[in-house]
Amino acid sequence: MTLNYWDPMREFANLRRELDRFFERTDNYWTFPFTRFSFLPGRAARAYPLLNISEDADNVYIEALAPGVDPQSLKVEVIRDQLSISGEKPAAVPDGKAEGYHRNERAAGRFVRTFTLPAEVEQDKVDAEYRDGLLTITLPKAEAAKPRQITVNMK
Repeated sequence: MTLNYWDPMREFANLRRELDRFFERTDNYWTFPFTRFSFLPGRAARAYPLLNISEDADNVYIEALAPGVDPQSLKVEVIRDQLSISGEKPAAVPDGKAEGYHRNERAAGRFVRTFTLPAEVEQDKVDAEYRDGLLTITLPKAEAAKPRQITVNMK
C-alpha cells in the first residue's frame, strides 16, 4: 500500500505555473507595471509612478520615477497619514497627430497614486522637487513619530 501525502506548497507551485503560462500566452500583453492600461482607473492605475520609500530618524523620503510627466500637472497632497501623487503624462505623437500606429507601448494620460505613509509627518513642511523625470518628496516626521532614547535607571 502506497501513502500519498498532500503537499499544499506543491499545489501553489502548480497554480503559479498555470498562471505564468496563461500570461505568457497573451504575448506580453500584461507586462506589469507597464501595462497598456496603466493609466486607466480601476486597472493598474496605482502602479504608476514607481516608488522608493525610505526613512531616517527625522524624515520620510519618497522617490517617484515619472519620466515624461508634465511638471505643471504634478500634484502632491498629504492628508493625515495618506500621500497622493497625481499628474498627467502627455501622449508623444510626432507633429501632434498620427494616422496609425505600428506599435504603441508608451502609455499616456492621467494618473493618481495614493498610499499610507510609514510615519506621521508635518504636513506644512513637506518639500517636493521634480527633476529629470524623478519626483523627490521629503516629509519631515512629526515629533510624536520620531524615535526617543529612554534612559534606564539602575536601582
